[in-house]
Amino acid sequence: MVWTLTTSLAEFRAAAGEFLAADPAWNTVLLTIIDRVERDGPYVYGPVAPRYGWWQEPDGTVTGATLRTPPYGQRLGRMGTVAAGELARLLADQEEPLGSVGGGRAETFSFAAEWEYHTGRSWCVETDERLYRLGELTPPPKPPAGRARLAREADREMVFRWLGEFCVEVGMQTPDDLREDADLRIAADTLMLWEDGDGRAASLAGVSPAVIGMSRIGPVYTPPTRRGHGYASALTAAASAHARAHGAAEVLLYTDRANPVSNAIYQRIGYVPVGDAVHVVLR
Repeated sequence: MVWTLTTSLAEFRAAAGEFLAADPAWNTVLLTIIDRVERDGPYVYGPVAPRYGWWQEPDGTVTGATLRTPPYGQRLGRMGTVAAGELARLLADQEEPLGSVGGGRAETFSFAAEWEYHTGRSWCVETDERLYRLGELTPPPKPPAGRARLAREADREMVFRWLGEFCVEVGMQTPDDLREDADLRIAADTLMLWEDGDGRAASLAGVSPAVIGMSRIGPVYTPPTRRGHGYASALTAAASAHARAHGAAEVLLYTDRANPVSNAIYQRIGYVPVGDAVHVVLR
């Protein structure tokens, strides 16, 4: 059993593409990152090219996949805990500064424990999440006045500001060039807004393009002064319908397990739990 690491997306797709497609829910982050790299180029996340990896059994079967888009940390797709531990050992031996690791709960904890053992450096959980998939979409029975629409170029400054506010609120690392990130997302039709009855934007939601029949909703953000009116719930339902109408059989989203409000909202509109995931900071 062995990990193979590469900076070649074509090589990664050839080796692990079938494995990724077999479980689009647990591999959702890897699939959407790959899709964006193919659309916007290898440096869309930063000045260093992404690095990809796959885990092979003795018979050559791929049973694990990972990637990293510096300056962001390591992202684990579906894999066993043994593979996760071996990946941590491999990267620790290369003395590669990672900063963080995220993925399914068991495999991420296995990675973090092995990392600590080999480096002597501690770690802590930054976010504790739950992955949901959409079952039967049930839009809010009494949605707020207004409508959902795609973000346009005229929304650029507001989108830029809201994406930044979202990153700060949830403790997420912001892109190197947030304005360029906003421009690329708007151009790709991957951001939606809820306009209130007066035509003013009240909430924002991301919706990734369908990849192998899978789309993921996020981020979802409503400015504090506009909360409590049902905008995020209505927009998430509209974004979910949009994803399905554009080829997604599997619609997914992550929530913070510590936020009972968002978890309840998503379940009311038809999302059901898949499993738990964590994001760990490596000291």
